[in-house]
Amino acid sequence: MSFGGPQWPQQPQQPNGQQRESWQQQPDPFPGAQAPQTPDWGALADASAARSRRKRWLTIGGGALATLAVGAIVATAVVSSGGTDDEAGKNGSPTPTGSAAPSGSPTPGPAFSSVAPPPPPNPRDFISSEAKDKAPLSAEGLFPGKKLTMSGREYKKGATSSTTNCASVTTGALGGVLKRNGCDRVIRATYVKDGVAITVGVAVFSTEAEALKAKNQAAGGIAPLAGAGVGDFCRATVCLRRANSIGRYAYFTQAGFTDGRKVTKADKPIFQASDDVNSFAFNQIYARGRAQASAAAGAPGE
Repeated sequence: MSFGGPQWPQQPQQPNGQQRESWQQQPDPFPGAQAPQTPDWGALADASAARSRRKRWLTIGGGALATLAVGAIVATAVVSSGGTDDEAGKNGSPTPTGSAAPSGSPTPGPAFSSVAPPPPPNPRDFISSEAKDKAPLSAEGLFPGKKLTMSGREYKKGATSSTTNCASVTTGALGGVLKRNGCDRVIRATYVKDGVAITVGVAVFSTEAEALKAKNQAAGGIAPLAGAGVGDFCRATVCLRRANSIGRYAYFTQAGFTDGRKVTKADKPIFQASDDVNSFAFNQIYARGRAQASAAAGAPGE
């Protein structure tokens, strides 16, 4: 950079930042004329330093402005992009998942009834009173098929019978107990396995209370039912008798050996056979209640 007037050589800056001035006598180019004034080197140095500072601040300021300009461009691009997506949605393009529904058409929430649903019918209710226990009842319906299987143990079915003369199919005092408590009917079936025979008799009453009394007062037993390949058993010998009830049904079993042997507490096959047939009778009666409860639950208006 030059200033008006003659050019003057400048000394290089020393490492310590100070300048050293050195002068050499030159011939007078203008004899008789007034010598030119010596430049103010200090002032020139201060001016140069000020210009450098201004240039540096301008450079920094320009960088900041450039950064702000880039930020503004990016923000504009983001806003423009958002506007494009909104316009695309308005023009029928798929709306991104999770976007809010347009105002004026709120999305309906789930509706819950304040009324608790009625409890499902209890199967036991249908087998506890003849007023609700309307399903057909027969020996084949209560003891279906030609055999029963419990936990892998298979029993062959023998003869079956059904009678309204309850006392006629009993032994000992059981006939009087059934009659006294209003027995309506007795259905019997016999099962046999490995020399052990069991007759089960299901006595039907009008109410649960009658059946429960008959079970608790039981004495004597159900008469063994021979036939269909099963000979007489439990005649003039000792057999295992049991009495149970569920709902309006009392059921009685008599189990013994087909060869007429007496039953003792050590005869596990007798007890196992009695347990299996008693469980089968219970399951069949309860299944009757469950079927009627299921039908009632699916009926219109229930």
